[in-house]
Amino acid sequence: MAHLPHPDSTKITINCAVITVSDTRTPETDKSGQRIQQLLDDANHKVKVYQIVKDEPAQIQTQLELLGQNVDINVLIFNGGTGIAPRDTTYDAIEKKLEKILPGFGELFRFLSYQEIGSRAIASRAVAGVYQGKLIFSLPGSSNAVLLAMEKLILPELNHLVGQLQKR
Repeated sequence: MAHLPHPDSTKITINCAVITVSDTRTPETDKSGQRIQQLLDDANHKVKVYQIVKDEPAQIQTQLELLGQNVDINVLIFNGGTGIAPRDTTYDAIEKKLEKILPGFGELFRFLSYQEIGSRAIASRAVAGVYQGKLIFSLPGSSNAVLLAMEKLILPELNHLVGQLQKR
């Protein structure tokens, strides 16, 4: 039986950005980006920004830097480009910019993925951390991976983690 975290004392609405990294997806075909937005909305969070960027490290880092300066956003959720194919550059672009890494996110994500897809989970380079006082998540682009990460890891901890970042 999974242990549940202590309940958050208050539920807050968190302002989020959803960034899909893809060379081929459009807003109409971006099922994973749509799923993230819907899950955030269902949890009473706000999606303030939604973008699709090419799987180019400079474009990914530019979006991270621009959104990192946006005072209206608390959380950035990237999806796509976390594998090991030559065009998968999201992990490399984001990880080197993170000021703090949450290693438990990637570890738990791969553990949960292993339970669903077996040893193929080792190819996932999902990562989370902090940049410019904002919580950053980088997920695989598959809709099943997005659902797993959002339901099992991100949404249950979002209020707590953002609250921790806002402490002075």
